[in-house]
Amino acid sequence: MEKKYDIIIIGSGLGGLVSAIILAKEGKSVCVLEKNNQYGGNLQTFVRDKTIFDTGIHYIGGLDKGQNLYNYFSYIGIMDHLKLKKMDENAFDIISFDDDAIQYPHAQGYENFIQQLAVYFPEEEATIRKYCEQISYTCDSFPLYNLKRGEGYQSEILSINAKDYLDELTSNEKLKAVLAGSNFLYAGIADKTPFYVHALSVNSYIQSSWRCINGGSQITKQLIKQLRKYGGEVYKHREVTGFGFKDEKLTSVKTKNGEEFLGSLFISNIEPKTTLKMIGEDKFRKSYYSRIQSLEVLPSAFSLYIVFKPETFKYLNHNYYHFRKSNRVWDANDYTEQSWPEAYMASMNISNENQIWAESLTAITYLKFEEFNEWETTHNTVSEKDVRGAAYEQFKADKAEAFLTEIAKKFPGIRECIKSVHTSTPLSYRDYIGGHRGNLYGYVKDSNNPMKTFISPKTKIDNLFLTGQSINMHGVLGVTIGAVVTCSEILGKDYLINKINSEIGNLG
Repeated sequence: MEKKYDIIIIGSGLGGLVSAIILAKEGKSVCVLEKNNQYGGNLQTFVRDKTIFDTGIHYIGGLDKGQNLYNYFSYIGIMDHLKLKKMDENAFDIISFDDDAIQYPHAQGYENFIQQLAVYFPEEEATIRKYCEQISYTCDSFPLYNLKRGEGYQSEILSINAKDYLDELTSNEKLKAVLAGSNFLYAGIADKTPFYVHALSVNSYIQSSWRCINGGSQITKQLIKQLRKYGGEVYKHREVTGFGFKDEKLTSVKTKNGEEFLGSLFISNIEPKTTLKMIGEDKFRKSYYSRIQSLEVLPSAFSLYIVFKPETFKYLNHNYYHFRKSNRVWDANDYTEQSWPEAYMASMNISNENQIWAESLTAITYLKFEEFNEWETTHNTVSEKDVRGAAYEQFKADKAEAFLTEIAKKFPGIRECIKSVHTSTPLSYRDYIGGHRGNLYGYVKDSNNPMKTFISPKTKIDNLFLTGQSINMHGVLGVTIGAVVTCSEILGKDYLINKINSEIGNLG
């Protein structure tokens, strides 16, 4: 007899797994289907030269006791099992520029954040304080951000532009560049990115910043453990390729290997454009389908994964956000062939609490998907091998060399410490993470037209819901909250928030 599930979830990224645990805890029978060899989407790690690298989770915020992600992770049962190292309290991020010898710190704790920057901008202390107050006010406008009930944000919050806000805040160009310096966290766009995206992205890191010891895939392992504890099932190598319908209602999903999974409710954790295409244009209102397909995606990236020779490069307990020019902080994606890369983020993995020497360094910069149009039809994953040819390998090698030359300016002597260098391109991000055109964080949110980019987790198909970074916010915290939003459409918002809060209260 065929088994039927209460909930079928397509994709095992963070949003899918958190949704699965919440619903399994409520006694629902849940099944998660993943196409790849590894669960976890952006939480995946991989090994090169016996060294672990993270795909997307280079650090996490808000994990001190009582902070928002700590509370969410406690509710889903994984907080106590994570191996974490707190980053440098006085400089978890460092913002730097080619044309300035000073390294500007972003510090943990709001008062500390203000005081550390006031060293370099003594006359702007009141300005920095006002900026911090605006971030807190903005975050408080999103009730679920702090596990509160409420109808949510005022629309004026959604239409404040991040760059415009900083321009009004101060005329000090360097301070503006430093405050916006970690905008790689959300791929900031000058005339579009809303201030709330900036605020929600940086706030949890200022609260507290952490590295995952031996990578972010430990989060996936703990999530799957919890899911199975509540009777949930999870299967890899199950690529969903079709859907079964009866009277406008979804009844099943069909996988590439010929299996069919029957369900009552369905949650897609794969990106919305792809979800809608797979289900079929005829199943949605024309205007809705067109709006989703026309949404602009955020830029993609090129990453270098550097393995160091033993005991040659000191471990740094902070990240670098580096720009060639301080007046290009919002424009680093508008590069020319000659100016690339204009900016990058550099971060280190950690394998033990008391790390002295770095084992590796990951550096990420923007790279447009269009540069890979020649190889767009090829796919290369563990389960689907495709050789892209010598021209592709040469193109990657040239990019890696140009990027490494830029990094070596910041870290003189780094080349002598390198054992091996590995890369990922926009095609890698597309194939392994499933982002449309390899984008980093989903769709562009636009302060000029906030509702255009709003995607409800509920769709016109009664029993189909959406979750993941394109639905609410990207990042570990944003996607976790997004999963709560998706589940609250199924379970009831007040019910779920009350349940989470009472359970956290009981945990003490």
